[in-house]
Amino acid sequence: MRAGQPSQTARRTAAYRAIHQTLEGGTIFHDPFASRILDARMLATLDEMAADPSLKPMRLFVAARSRFSEDALGASVARGIRQVVVLGAGLDTFSLRNPFAGQGVRVFEVDFPATQQWKREQLSQAALALPGWLTFAPVDFERQSIAEGLAQSGFRVDQPAFFQWLGVVPYLTRQAISGTLDFIAGIPRSEFVFDYAEPFENYPPDRRAHIMGVAERAAARGEPWLSHFDPAELAKLLHDKGFALVEDLGVAELSDRYYGALKAGIPIGPGAHVVRAQR
Repeated sequence: MRAGQPSQTARRTAAYRAIHQTLEGGTIFHDPFASRILDARMLATLDEMAADPSLKPMRLFVAARSRFSEDALGASVARGIRQVVVLGAGLDTFSLRNPFAGQGVRVFEVDFPATQQWKREQLSQAALALPGWLTFAPVDFERQSIAEGLAQSGFRVDQPAFFQWLGVVPYLTRQAISGTLDFIAGIPRSEFVFDYAEPFENYPPDRRAHIMGVAERAAARGEPWLSHFDPAELAKLLHDKGFALVEDLGVAELSDRYYGALKAGIPIGPGAHVVRAQR
């Protein structure tokens, strides 16, 4: 993150979701608001991004991780959870689509102040009103705790909650990641979904050069990848924090579950994972 600027990664992630709606018909993840809240600069790049075959794996992964998370969110609501916290929300649109609002589900979006202000502006320009069940909690993850960000938002630390933490962990230090996990672990009957990336050395040589190039471009945008985890290491970290690892899905498992015919040509092997864990 560059000071005072919204996340460039948040822009690209929303663009991937928007392209998925038009190019693949939203078959993995349906998001009718994805393109409506994009700024003019990103809208102008959609055709070019859609035409680039090298972006397909990331686009499908972004769609699949949202689908996986919201499927888990629905299951958590079914077992009684009424607080949903979206960490590093960016231009996530769950709060606009919240199908559980009638059951009293509240949504707390935690993100950098500049990104949240930018999102408010995009929603206003799109004539999309802020839902009454949504609360913004501005936080700089490297300098503030989640507890501080949620303290004034009405979030109940004595009530169970579901945490969605997508597209954030690779950009944080391990200290910041550990602090966030400690906070979630303190919430009774909490559940969360997050994604992480494996270390570069886990990739075969032909894919390693590509993924390192992606990381270099992210760093050039001011958003370097700071943390990677080996799956076994990640499982131990969660166990030590008191979490039960429910699922850890790599690209192979995600593609089998969600991609269908779209998985043709998608590289299978080390890479990004999505995890679901419970306290």
